[in-house]
Amino acid sequence: MAMAAHKIDPLSVDFRSLDMLARVYRLGSFTRAAEELDVTQSVVSYTIEKLRGVFGDPLFVREGRQLLPTPRCEEVVTEGGDLLARFTRLAAPQQFDPASSAETITIACNFYERALIIPRLVRRIRAAAPRIKVEIVDAGYLGHDKLLRTEADMLIGPFVQLGAAFYSRTLYEDPYVCLMDPSHPMAGKALALNDYLALEHIYITYGGRWKSRYMQYLEQRGHALSIAIKTPSPAGIHNLIAGTQLVATIPERLSQELGEGLHVTRCPVDAPVAIQMVWTARTQGSEMHKWVRGQVVQAIKG
Repeated sequence: MAMAAHKIDPLSVDFRSLDMLARVYRLGSFTRAAEELDVTQSVVSYTIEKLRGVFGDPLFVREGRQLLPTPRCEEVVTEGGDLLARFTRLAAPQQFDPASSAETITIACNFYERALIIPRLVRRIRAAAPRIKVEIVDAGYLGHDKLLRTEADMLIGPFVQLGAAFYSRTLYEDPYVCLMDPSHPMAGKALALNDYLALEHIYITYGGRWKSRYMQYLEQRGHALSIAIKTPSPAGIHNLIAGTQLVATIPERLSQELGEGLHVTRCPVDAPVAIQMVWTARTQGSEMHKWVRGQVVQAIKG
């Protein structure tokens, strides 16, 4: 991709150009960015070429079929995102009326939160602000990255805050319990740590990128579980346990959703998972987002 032949006046750059750059960066495609913005690809290409001249950098390079950002591009997207956020806050109405607002809130979370928190939250939002649109996106293990890329407004889950770029609030801590078939020899008995380590376990890997607090605790103390089955998600865990001698360790609140017909007993590993609500400076001062964060807290209490 050729760079512009001469330096272009930086004051010729508008917020729409920075937004277009951020979309190409996020989507990894000129075509997909054009589709999302409902413009032609030539408009996107022209804008990116202009920005290359402004910043004296190619901004994107191709490796095979991938469109990869340069380090300078990442810097511009980060700083430009902050500028866009501040300007959006400046232009936003000072008052927020839930009953009339038609804004969109995007929340990144995973299975646990979609099962336990999101249904209550959505009911509260729909009751007080029926025109607000809620979009739920998968957080995976890159929830913080989704916030920085403005792919989400809020992150809910057991995520550790990473640096000054994030604001967070601990919603609650959830201790771990063990699920087993009622016919299991240890059903109805209190599990000591040695008993727990001797069991055959179903281990939930969460895609292999995030490790449960109880597993971190065990590994830090030199213990290892006997793992018979690995599964990426708690979904369907009941069917894996029923009629077997296998045991799964999951947060207590989740067991209330998934443990019907199974025996539930306390896990001897005292390492509860902390469920966090995380956001960035982009939404920190927004009256709408303040209201939504309040609704999350109330949904937990309710």
